[in-house]
This record gives sequence, C-alpha cells and structure tokens, in this order.
Amino acid sequence: MLPRASLQSVRLPLRTSFLPAARPAKASFGFQRPATAHATLQIRFFYKPSMAPRDPSTASNYNAWHTKHTTAELSIDFASKSLRGLVTLELEAQTDKASNELILDSSHVSVLSVKVNDADSQWSIKDRSEPLGSPVHIAVPSGIAKGKLLKVAIEVATTDKCTALQWLTPEQTSNKKAPFMFSQCQAIHARSLFPCQDTPDVKSTYSFRITSPHVVVASGVAVDGEPEVKDGGDKLYVFEQKVPIPSYLFALASGDIAQAPIGPRSYVATGPDELKACQWEFERDVEKFMEVIEKIVFPYQWGQYNVLVLPPSFPYGGMENPIYTFATPTLISGDRENVDVIAHELSHSWSGNLVTSCSWEHFWLNEGWTTYLERRLVAAVHGPAYFDFSAVIGWEDLQGTIDDFGKDHKYTQLLIDHKGIDPDDSFSKVPYEKGFHMIWYLDRLVGRQNFDKFIPYYFTKWQNRSLDSYEFKDTFLEFFDKPEYAELKGKIAEIDWETRFYSPGMPPKPDFDTSLIDVVYKLADQWKNKDYDPSPKDVEGLGGNQKIVFLQTVLAFNEPLPAKQVEKMGDAYQFSQSKNVEVKAAYFEVALKNKVASTYQPVADLLGQVGRMKFVRPLFVGLNKVDRPLALATFEKNKFFYHPICKSVVAKLLGVEQDGK
Repeated sequence: MLPRASLQSVRLPLRTSFLPAARPAKASFGFQRPATAHATLQIRFFYKPSMAPRDPSTASNYNAWHTKHTTAELSIDFASKSLRGLVTLELEAQTDKASNELILDSSHVSVLSVKVNDADSQWSIKDRSEPLGSPVHIAVPSGIAKGKLLKVAIEVATTDKCTALQWLTPEQTSNKKAPFMFSQCQAIHARSLFPCQDTPDVKSTYSFRITSPHVVVASGVAVDGEPEVKDGGDKLYVFEQKVPIPSYLFALASGDIAQAPIGPRSYVATGPDELKACQWEFERDVEKFMEVIEKIVFPYQWGQYNVLVLPPSFPYGGMENPIYTFATPTLISGDRENVDVIAHELSHSWSGNLVTSCSWEHFWLNEGWTTYLERRLVAAVHGPAYFDFSAVIGWEDLQGTIDDFGKDHKYTQLLIDHKGIDPDDSFSKVPYEKGFHMIWYLDRLVGRQNFDKFIPYYFTKWQNRSLDSYEFKDTFLEFFDKPEYAELKGKIAEIDWETRFYSPGMPPKPDFDTSLIDVVYKLADQWKNKDYDPSPKDVEGLGGNQKIVFLQTVLAFNEPLPAKQVEKMGDAYQFSQSKNVEVKAAYFEVALKNKVASTYQPVADLLGQVGRMKFVRPLFVGLNKVDRPLALATFEKNKFFYHPICKSVVAKLLGVEQDGK
C-alpha cells in the first residue's frame, strides 16, 4: 500500500510501448495532445493507495498488521538438525477496523501450536504455492483498534527441508572438533525458520533467547553476563536487536567459536585455531573504515560491528547480517589484501540494513547504494583512483552477467517484476553494478559536493523504514528543489527515470580513470610474447586486485602459453606461494589451462582446504580436464569436507554419484 496519494509525470516518445507499472496502484490517465509529430506525449499517472501489499514475494497481509517486535526462544538441536521453540510476534493493527485474520508466510516449517493474546486460536496452513510457500492463517479477535498490539505465540520446529539453515559436520570445520550451524535468510528463507511477515517492507526489533551446546552469535548485541546453564548442560545465549530489521536479516550461528577485539566497538568471531590470524587481518582497518563512512553518511547506529568468519567449507562469500557480518574464511589472506571486502558489508549498515528496499523488485536500492558507498570508502582510504578501478572491474562483471542473460532479458533491468518468481532466481550482479551506475550518474549530474549533502538527507529521512524506487526518486527531486540548487533545475529535468529503471542491458558507459588498470593490461600484453622473461619487479606495488585482473586477462588469451613460461610466472611473482586464496586460485586457473603439471598436486591440496564454490568449481573443472584421476581422488578424499550444496555441484561436474563413487 502506498503511504500517500502521489502524482508522477512520465514522458514517453510517441510509438514507445508502455512500461510495466512501477508500483501497485490504481491509475487514472490524462493525455495532452502533442503540438508536432515529433513532440513528446505526456501521460500523468495519478496513483491512489491500494490495499494490496506492494511486495509480491509475500503471502502475508502485512497491510493490516505490522510486526513491531519478535521474540525467538529457540533451542539448537545438532542431533536432529533442527531449531525448536517458541516465537512470539507483537503486531500493530494498521487499519481503523483491523482484519479478523492474520496471514503469515511459512515454508517447510512445522507449526505445533498458536496462541493469540495468550489464548488458543483457530489456525490453518494452506496448500503450498511456489515460490511463496504455505501461508499460515490465524483467526484473531475482531474490533482491535488501529495502533493497538496483538500478541501471537507460535510453537515451531524446523524440518529437514528448511532452506535457511546449513548444518556442518565436525569434518567440515577447521579443527574438526564440533558441528557448526549458520543461517542465511536472504531473500525469502526466514519463513522456513518460523511463520513471519517475510518481506523487507516490514521491520521488527528482536529478542534472541537461544539455547545450544555450543557458542551462539546472532544479529543482535549480546546481553552482558555469562550464559545461563540450562538442564542438560546447554547454555542460554541472549541478544537484543533494538534497531528494527526486516526478516531476511534474522541470523544465527553456533559452533566452536571464540572472539577477539578488532577495534573499540568491533570483534571478530571464528574458530579458536584461526582467531589470532583473523584478528591480525582486521584490527588495522575496521575502525578506520567505520570512521570514514560515518563522515560520508552519519554515525553508526548499531552499537557494535563484528565479523563472524565461518568454517572453511562455507560455500559463499558473505552476508551483511546486522552486528555480525557472516564472512568467508578466504578473506584471511595474511596480507590484508582482501579486507576491502569488509567495506561493502559495513556499508550495508546504512544501505539495506537501515534504509531498505520495500521488495526484492527494488533490490538495487540496497546493493547499488552499498556498492557506491563501498567505493567511496575505499577511495577515501586508498586514493581517488581506486573508486574507478573498482568501478571498471564491476563494469566488466556487469557486462559478463548481461551477456549471459542476453541484453534484452528482463533480469537485466534495474526494476524487475517479481510476481510469480523466486527472488533468488533473478539474483545477479545487475542490482549491484547497474544500481551503482544509477547512483553514480546522479552524483556526477549534480556534482560531488552537492550529492554529498543529499546522502545524509536520504539516509536520515528513510532510516528504519523501507521504500521503493519512486519514493527514492521523489526524495531526490524534493532535496534538489531547494532554491540553492536552482542552477541544477535544467539538468535534473532531463533525467529519464523510466529508461534508467526499466531498460534492459548495459547502462550508458561513463568515462573511467583507468590509471590503476592500464599498468596491469600493459603487463599482460607483454606476456603475449612467449619468450617474455618475468621479474619480481613486474608486480612490485601491485595490489591483490590488480594481480587478479592481470591473471584474468592472461586467462582470457586466445593462444595458450607454454607451460614452462607459466611456471616461470608463478615462481617470479610468487603466485603459487601466495596466502591470498583469490590470487592463488586465479593463478592455478591459468596454470591448469596451460597444463603446468607441477601445479596439479598443489591445486588438489588447495581443494582440500577451501570449500568456497567461487574457487572449488573452476579448479575442479580445470583439474578434471588435465588429470581426471587426481580430480576424482581429490573429491573422494574431501567429499565430507564440502558443504552439501558444493558437494552436489562438484559431483555433477565430475559426472559421479553424490557419494563420490
């Protein structure tokens, strides 16, 4: 439902087809006849609030009720791989005559009982409908006035079909002493933990009361004091999240976890054996990053910013859960070269976590803004050229993504109609990089000095709330409608919002500062001479990302290089000995493509240490091409180390059964 009636003016060339509706609404149309054959037809859309929710990825009736606070009292059962307990929702009536029914999202979760205001209630779980799941319908007392609270207590247990939880065996952890569990609720997987309003358009504060035999972290601030020991020897861990967050940011992890400070308001949490290395990796930069971005936006609102470094079999890159960013262990490179990844996750503390897109259709508001802030942060720390260096890499990633989809595919639009689709299916680099270019375009249009005044205005206005792309547009126009920006009026009037929002394919290409990448391309060009004699001086002063771009460029050569030549590269540049997994894996891809036999066993060794699919997939593909027996033996040896998703992927690409036989 729109918060207020609004008026939008859209300018369409004659013979241009209508674009899909920007947001659910009833529209009336007014036409103005063009003066000439080449004039522009002006169509005015008068939007009126509708009772239909504006998020198509939820079955909940959240326009009638808003969750204000959630209490999760859950036990982690490693034996049955299940969360069990009581989740209590406190909901506020949103209408003058509140609905006598509450509808919540659920997916493959067992509901054992429901109480409304401490009394038994009638409830039912409807048939499953993909991709939304099985909505839970709960009868509620009639006559609840607008603004009054309703308490709904739901006894739940997750099932083996839960899509939000990953359970790791001791063999999948670094010291192999204890099992590990972590959650991943983005995009619409919180509903597989417990019935909820699983939409980014609703935000709730949270109380976590989690019982486990192992240490627990959650997306809240830990309550001071030692955990209470419960019957059976498990401990009760208590966290509070006082900043309202959407359901997809609900996060839990439990296992053999230790913590150490990495700043005055930050901790790193990870396995005991890795703690010192992780602490060293982050302690120089995290607080510096926080101070820089606070100057760009405004002070950090969450109390603590911590990083949970997950076990090595964690198959993904990271997740910006509040208080605790969940991160891949491949960030720990021993050279601090990958710490800049934290700049992105930290930036989410403002963009996405504090100010949130109202639905996954407008996901670019989360990721485009975050990528922009990340690059501003990195440029402030390392120098202005790093902004464009990162943007150039992002542009290439975006081009590759759009080439894969096809330049006319709807998933290459900034705004995507999600009705009837799973948001995970449309996930790609598009909201990150095309979203970034939308923000950077506005920055360049009005000038950096002016845009820097808009940034805190936008985040202040929308903090703790959710918005759509047109509310973002309205906010931008509202800010620059002030008298002091009168000279920008002409430029702003020329912004083609509809084309930017809905056109598929690549956005207009800006002029990049390529100074940091030209030196890399120049070095790569020298390697086209197959007699090139490398020297360690070639890569002196190059950062980890520049080395990766160099290796990716060499990997893309049409003509293969002599194996001995590539071996010289690894020795001279110390790529094969690097502790930076990003660099080492990139070199090994080049070595496998060019059949450097001396690297086959080191590749197999790395595949037994790292479970991130970003590296595992291409390295197994390459190893299988040059030494299939070693690839099969490596998989057989490590199959229980890999995450089940990763194990399945590797088994398929090797053409073997999932048990590795």
